[in-house]
Amino acid sequence: MLEFESLINIPTPLIEILDDLFVENDVKVFVKRDDLTHEHVSGNKFRKLKYNLLEAKNMGFKKILTFGGAFSNHIAAVAEAGFLFGFDTLGLIRGDELNAESSPTLKFATQKGMKFEFVSREAYRNKADLTSVFSNEYFVIPEGGSNYLALKGVAELLEEQLYPDYICTAVGTGGTMAGLLSNVKYEGEVLGFTVLKNGDFLKDEVSFFLEKDFPENAELETRFHFGGYAKYNDELLSFIKTFESKHGFLMDQVYTGKMFFGVYQMIKEGYFKKGTRIMLLHTGGLQGRLSGL
Repeated sequence: MLEFESLINIPTPLIEILDDLFVENDVKVFVKRDDLTHEHVSGNKFRKLKYNLLEAKNMGFKKILTFGGAFSNHIAAVAEAGFLFGFDTLGLIRGDELNAESSPTLKFATQKGMKFEFVSREAYRNKADLTSVFSNEYFVIPEGGSNYLALKGVAELLEEQLYPDYICTAVGTGGTMAGLLSNVKYEGEVLGFTVLKNGDFLKDEVSFFLEKDFPENAELETRFHFGGYAKYNDELLSFIKTFESKHGFLMDQVYTGKMFFGVYQMIKEGYFKKGTRIMLLHTGGLQGRLSGL
């Protein structure tokens, strides 16, 4: 059995943040500080990995294989988790023109002992063929860490505080949103903010993970991607800087910053009824934070 307690900070705090905007619209806003689980295996990354790591251990695997891009939070988290819990790790990286020095993420993962296979973007799209070469030796975790084992880990975070009326999360693969919705005790609304352009397809991904139709208590907001994955502009960066100065904790421009921006905008628009309690899930990802932000 893997021992998480001494290395991972769970439960994470739920803090209320204050703003004149919230007073004017009579809403209460809380932040679930899952960025504090661990410096490198933070936020939804640990939640998704927890039961994958336990399953790998129980099945007798000593090696883990996963996928990602050159700046993937997931790649960094798996490399650190392998280092902490005694697994060899292999990352299949999208882009055969890359190498272990191509990004700070890959450099970090290398320092944690991860090995790499760099594959063309065409080959990367057919992950089944890639994993077949390694499947006997490696426990395979999908890109982003989203699978049925991940849902259980994400659902657990709702047991750590009183249930709000809304839970808001950034959405990249749909796994975190699905995990929140999989907790049958929660009867509030889950509002997902896509970080991808044309992210409507993520409804299908959430439904796939849940093995049912997209739930009635869920909504996918697609307006705040700022041009697509890892794209941003001065408006988003200005919002992040102002927020951090006021509230004293950091966020990234890829995931959490976009979600926070979207929530603020929707409060201004009067989307939330008076008296609503809103929880914003800080999913970590600070290794991808823009240098100099």
